[in-house]
Amino acid sequence: MTKLRPRLSLFGIGAFALLLLGVAPLLLTDHWLGNLGKYCCWAMAAVGIGLAWGRGGMLVMGQGVFFALGAYSMAMHLTLETAGDGVPGFMVLYDPLAPLPAFWEPFRSAAFTLLAIVLLPVIVAGLLGYALFKRRVKGAYFAILTQALAVALATLISSTIRETGGDTGLSDFKYFFGFVLDDPANRKLVYLITAALLVVCLLVVRQLYRSRFGELLVATRDAEERVRFLGYDPANVKLVAFVGAALMASIGGAMFVPIVGIITPAEIGAAASILMIAGVAFGGRASLFGPALGAMAVGWGQSSLGSTWPDGWTYIIGALFIVVILFLPNGLSSVLARFTAARRSPGEQPAAATATLQLEEAKS
Repeated sequence: MTKLRPRLSLFGIGAFALLLLGVAPLLLTDHWLGNLGKYCCWAMAAVGIGLAWGRGGMLVMGQGVFFALGAYSMAMHLTLETAGDGVPGFMVLYDPLAPLPAFWEPFRSAAFTLLAIVLLPVIVAGLLGYALFKRRVKGAYFAILTQALAVALATLISSTIRETGGDTGLSDFKYFFGFVLDDPANRKLVYLITAALLVVCLLVVRQLYRSRFGELLVATRDAEERVRFLGYDPANVKLVAFVGAALMASIGGAMFVPIVGIITPAEIGAAASILMIAGVAFGGRASLFGPALGAMAVGWGQSSLGSTWPDGWTYIIGALFIVVILFLPNGLSSVLARFTAARRSPGEQPAAATATLQLEEAKS
């Protein structure tokens, strides 16, 4: 049974991939398949939050910043692809003679856009994380600072209407790297790419959880000073998890744009970041599947209940968050974890409880 347990998560990812890539495209209409693709984008960001918060103890409340880096990089490329050799239409409305801003020009290149989606969040998260973790900023201070960055970025985009579209955002995309987005077959292709990227994120995080780094990350969360005493630098451990979470959020934001067809500051601000955190908390931040499933559930609630009851949806999310914190602090995944723990042999210890002990043994 012990040898089979590590494979269960792999079997679960396989079943999840089969549902997303095989069953869903056959059973769902184009409308609901598009909605599922949108939920997958949020789930990618949530998987990264599970890595940073669930295993690393870092409450990252500003993932909207990195979601925006990927989303606006993709949106700028798709806007220029639609405009051809000219200037985007929303810029012409404000100044018909205005040239294309210099920072837009590189995004005509598909290769540059893909590199920006990957490298921008890595660079920004790397610099920010290094500055914060080396100064041992953590807890509520870290959470407030990251959320403040999301608010600042959303405000900046809203105030630069001539360069970024402001509150109306960027929309009306016609092409996706040469593929016509109005074609249902191409939209299904975009969905399949998004679902496949989510599966890849789960596989990467699973491998990290099972590696020595995963044990070190849990030990840093539970006993940071003890890890430092053993000769490891907790700042570097946190930095890797923080950068990984930022990269996943950026990829999710990039795929969000062609699926939804619009990106606005409302999708990247404090409220959007809090919704990501709520989904992770609902599913279970320390588990592998909990963050993804929780984010997809919250996304479904926002799409269905939010459209029929927009004023009450906020209260539902708040009430759900309170109930989970009070009665299921580890999320819905803790119900299965408790059942598994009840069946575990008395002499067997969970991995999280033995992470620091294993590190001590490795150092001795």
